[in-house]
Amino acid sequence: MTLHSKIIAVKDLVVGDQVGYGGDWTATRPRVWRSPPLVYGDGYPRSASSGTPVLVNGEHAALAGRVSMDMIAIDTTDIQRPPRLGDPVVLWGEGLPVEEVAIWARRF
Repeated sequence: MTLHSKIIAVKDLVVGDQVGYGGDWTATRPRVWRSPPLVYGDGYPRSASSGTPVLVNGEHAALAGRVSMDMIAIDTTDIQRPPRLGDPVVLWGEGLPVEEVAIWARRF
């Protein structure tokens, strides 16, 4: 089973910028986030917390902020090759077991 999407938005964040409902994730250094059009209405767990792993172009990245109704934010700051619009995102599947995502979803 695989849940995948692609990058549809890119944003540079500065220290103090907040992401997620209620601004529950705050950038502590300059960051770059990407967003795929996949949300809890598509089957992604709403309870997945900041830090939940995802794969972007096969590299590990993490959610930033809470899963919302219309988007998720992924911190891609430390990825080797900066992802571009249209690049693939795996929310679970090969290289990222759904069980690992489930563990993070229970941390909320």
